[in-house]
Amino acid sequence: MRKVGIQGIKGSFHHLVVMDYFGEQTAVAEHMSFQELTTTLASGGTTEAVMAIENSIAGSILPNYALINDYKLKVIGEHYTPVNMNLMAVRGQKIEDIKKVYSHPMALLQCKQFFKKHPHIKLIEDADTAEAARRIASEEKLRVAAVASPAAASMYGLEILASGIHTIKSNTTRFLVLGTEEQKPNGDILDKASLKFDLKSDRGSLVSVLNILRDSYLDLTKIQSLPIIDEPWKYSFFVDVIFDKREDFDRAMNVLKLMTEDLNILGIYKSRLS
Repeated sequence: MRKVGIQGIKGSFHHLVVMDYFGEQTAVAEHMSFQELTTTLASGGTTEAVMAIENSIAGSILPNYALINDYKLKVIGEHYTPVNMNLMAVRGQKIEDIKKVYSHPMALLQCKQFFKKHPHIKLIEDADTAEAARRIASEEKLRVAAVASPAAASMYGLEILASGIHTIKSNTTRFLVLGTEEQKPNGDILDKASLKFDLKSDRGSLVSVLNILRDSYLDLTKIQSLPIIDEPWKYSFFVDVIFDKREDFDRAMNVLKLMTEDLNILGIYKSRLS
């Protein structure tokens, strides 16, 4: 039976992605950290997991790349979802009444321009957008608000005091769908891949890799570096590429195995660029 892990609780953006990607009746397992999310999937506690990986405003969630690699998980899909941030509280209050706002740090970051206009409000980081909303509703807290999705407000009976408070209205988050086995085509054309490899900080080493990708007709859509903690001046690179022909991708990987260290194909899946 399918059970999909999410970071956060029902009403969170992760939960909305599960409903969009797998269907509204999909069973979910709630986790309050990405660490817990990945360990549960790796141990077989869930069949898949949904993980936010980058936001068009706030950028990449760097530790999540390492979690995918460390737990040997596979990227089996991706989903882009518009992020609609809303200020919500127990009914009968106004923005002027609010003293504190709780939400996930990424959510607060995406709304910083709105809160600059309301300097009387103290921003407090929380584990999850929907959990902050649920807690405020269950405890009937006054003068306290949350930033979360409209679904969370509806689900937990809160009143939206201000809607669409994110700074950039085209705000979008990319989520990865994770499993423990490689994606099978199932009729889809798998035209995107996520890779991880290590490189020493030698002159031209990264340029040489990028040239191989270019010469193999692979389109680089993302590159992210992370330092290797116990090996100074050595880096791991996480790369996304799209391609038209699988043989071009396979040929490039055969070359990269000789040029890089610890090459890991994190997943081959269907591109869902919005």
